[in-house]
Amino acid sequence: MRIVRRFCGSSVGKKVIMSLTGIGLACFLVIHLLGNSSIYFGPSAFNNYAAHLHEFDPFLKVFEVGLLLLFLIHIGFGVSLFIHNLAARPSRYTVKKSSGGRTLGSATMLYTGLIVLAFIIYHFMSVAFAPHSSAIADVIRTQLQALPTAILYIVGIAALLVHLSHGLWSLWQSVGGSHPAYDTLLRRGALGFALVIGAVFISFPVLALMWDEFLR
Repeated sequence: MRIVRRFCGSSVGKKVIMSLTGIGLACFLVIHLLGNSSIYFGPSAFNNYAAHLHEFDPFLKVFEVGLLLLFLIHIGFGVSLFIHNLAARPSRYTVKKSSGGRTLGSATMLYTGLIVLAFIIYHFMSVAFAPHSSAIADVIRTQLQALPTAILYIVGIAALLVHLSHGLWSLWQSVGGSHPAYDTLLRRGALGFALVIGAVFISFPVLALMWDEFLR
């Protein structure tokens, strides 16, 4: 137990735990995106997708609890690591380093992470407390065709894109997968993955705003 506490309390241990939970969350994101892509095939396909999910209700509850734990662990260790890094750089305001190798994603990880967290809470609440008499396609259409909500979704997904672009690259370093021979490929792969995920998710509110027949 002492070894586990020491590992979890170390900077390396926190990075490894964040990487492993990040992989789990990224896998969920891909599955969620594939399911939501049924939107492209119309309201019947999207409603059927939601109905099939509810057929596994007991398993969904367990899955949701596990997903919540992943989020809490990822966020908790992320904040802890951020505070640890701040404490290790007391002169950060007097000495400003050049931006060599520093990206938008690496510079804003905590902030984009908090934006994503707020967005997920809002998204969950807006769907969970939607009228049960309405089909899920009608709920999503009504929400995304409202300009303020659509903008909120776009901002939340944009933050997710930036967060992923660095997080996926960083996790390879944390688990010892970094190597000069293929670092550039991994970095570009992480950015490409984030761009694809972000583009597909953002396409939903954009399509809803531009097309009156969205999910009708």
